Amino acid sequence: MEHLTPYQKALNLLHQAITPFGFVAAVQEQDNYKRVWTRDGVITSIAALLSGDALLIDTAKITIQTLFDHQHASGFMPSNVSPENGEASYGGTSGRADNPSWAVIGLCAYTILTGDERLWQKYQEEVKQCFTVLNSWEFNGKHLIYVPQSGDWADEYIQHGYILFDQLLRIWALRMACKLTPNQDWASKEAAITNAVKTNYWNHDPLVNAYSPNLAHQLKDASKHYWLMGFNPGRIYTYFDLQANVFCLLLGMGDALQNQQVLHFLLGLYNRKKSLLPSFYPTIYDHDLDMEALKHNYAYAFRNHPDYFHNGGLWPVWNGWLVAALKFHNETELADDILASIHHSNAKADLFNECFHGTSLEPCGVPNCTWSAAGAIIGEQALLNNQFKKLFDLN
Repeated sequence: MEHLTPYQKALNLLHQAITPFGFVAAVQEQDNYKRVWTRDGVITSIAALLSGDALLIDTAKITIQTLFDHQHASGFMPSNVSPENGEASYGGTSGRADNPSWAVIGLCAYTILTGDERLWQKYQEEVKQCFTVLNSWEFNGKHLIYVPQSGDWADEYIQHGYILFDQLLRIWALRMACKLTPNQDWASKEAAITNAVKTNYWNHDPLVNAYSPNLAHQLKDASKHYWLMGFNPGRIYTYFDLQANVFCLLLGMGDALQNQQVLHFLLGLYNRKKSLLPSFYPTIYDHDLDMEALKHNYAYAFRNHPDYFHNGGLWPVWNGWLVAALKFHNETELADDILASIHHSNAKADLFNECFHGTSLEPCGVPNCTWSAAGAIIGEQALLNNQFKKLFDLN
């Protein structure tokens, strides 16, 4: 194994994660990870599709089929599916508000990157159900879905409400679907969500046509250098959300000045860290008010100690998408540095840990985690500038 490149080792881990039902989230059982998860499975499938590896591409297809074949009658998608018996789980204390978007993204990515439209045609009704349930989760018809706590990937963090990252996934899913099947209702909804994002998630001065009255008087505490993490009826989240800002760059949410501000912030954060970038910044410490909400939200054991897990932890998967966004915006030197950090981190200890400590950089979370390998593959493929652009060049 010593002679293999980091990229080849990442591909090998994806091969180890193959089951008859698709890609599992980790190759050893821990905390329910050895299942086919919608979110993890789609991101791993996108990496597989970009790799050009025939067996991985076939497994991506099987993963997507498993997810859509287990769609709930109400339209929402499974949290995960057991590769042992095909039993589906639809979430724990709360459901997964990001999964309908991820499922459509995965199906569209498969169709766009392979040219095989058979799955797209097969699951048309299921796609419509995904978009219908997302519409219902607006609750008020104002174009933004309300995400419950534990309702997306950062399921042990503090956020709930109108979380930006989930709005962006919905925009991306609608754009991809319209690319494959022009649909005026989908196009109109995508335009309305995009307008709501541009209006409400940047600290404009003055803020015009705000979604919620609390935005205007709380924005004094919010940064003007990056997109807001989200808000709810009681507060604005002023933390930097790496995932949301990365997808704003990929989806073209910002104008030239906003993009420049975000890229400048990313560079400054990297210069302070000299490592992978944290998914949420700054870290919540024991003396901070938000620690009270943070410490009670966990599935198996409390993990969000300062600089650990979601709370300032470093995730190779999201840094892989960061490499892609930096490449899109011609920040190739920083993109190369981040990709090198991904490979360096993935090589530590048990290889391909789920995340890394924000200050010590030591491995934490689940080992042999498939989407950590996927982050490396996505980053590498984005730098090659080949198939990757097709996922976002949707006009």
